[in-house]
Amino acid sequence: MILRSLSCRFLTIALCDAAEPWQLGSQDAATPMMQGIIDLHHDIFFFLILILVFVSRMLVRALWHFNEQTNPIPQRIVHGTTIEIIRTIFPSVILLFIAIPSFALLYSMDGVLVDPAITIKVIGHQWYRIKFGGRRASTQPYEYSDYNSSDEQSLTSDSYTIPEDDPELGQSRLLEVDNRVVVPAKTHLRMIVTPADVPHSWVVPSSGVKCDVVPGRSNLTSISVQREGVYYGQCSEIRGTNHAFTPIVVEAVTLKDYADWVSNQLILQTN
Repeated sequence: MILRSLSCRFLTIALCDAAEPWQLGSQDAATPMMQGIIDLHHDIFFFLILILVFVSRMLVRALWHFNEQTNPIPQRIVHGTTIEIIRTIFPSVILLFIAIPSFALLYSMDGVLVDPAITIKVIGHQWYRIKFGGRRASTQPYEYSDYNSSDEQSLTSDSYTIPEDDPELGQSRLLEVDNRVVVPAKTHLRMIVTPADVPHSWVVPSSGVKCDVVPGRSNLTSISVQREGVYYGQCSEIRGTNHAFTPIVVEAVTLKDYADWVSNQLILQTN
């Protein structure tokens, strides 16, 4: 039992779904889109290392052979057809290897490619007044449009920032909210993002989503969370006062738990 508990403690992988101190690299991917972004980053970094090694070798070789003590009379190269062809074709091939997967990734990130099962409307607000150190805090109201039976009866929730002086044990400072966005895992979701006052941005790094929106229009994005968990994000649009106090928390649950949550919310709002 002791060995089993030790193995579970040291072999369990703790996924990074929120920013951590001294973090290097991206958060762990929760969607295929974010996994594609991470893979593209690694591929480009591989080419950057090859270029760094090649250019460094050329610089060191030039410094060595054109040293005054080693080679007092350096050889003058007026024209080199071979090296000019290589330095023209080789970068073009590298750019081609980078462009093909990046175009495919950009196409998959643009719009809604799969018929969504659930539609969630995100409405950005800035001037909701709540107790937050004597200031106004921002909020992200969410509307589950698929369950609206009428204009008077709809499934909505306001997601307020947990005050800085009132967090519970285990909650992240300025990242936790009172009402999380509950979504089912392994389900295609359509997010409609629109502002109520100033420009907003709906950003969840683990899902690879960053949807900016300006007043007067709505933007669409889609996500498909592949594993259960809690994912944190923040509005990244610079929009004035209390810009930093708009956290976004997405909680992915099983389809059964999501159905139970929807039923409970509908009963509460009906009563």
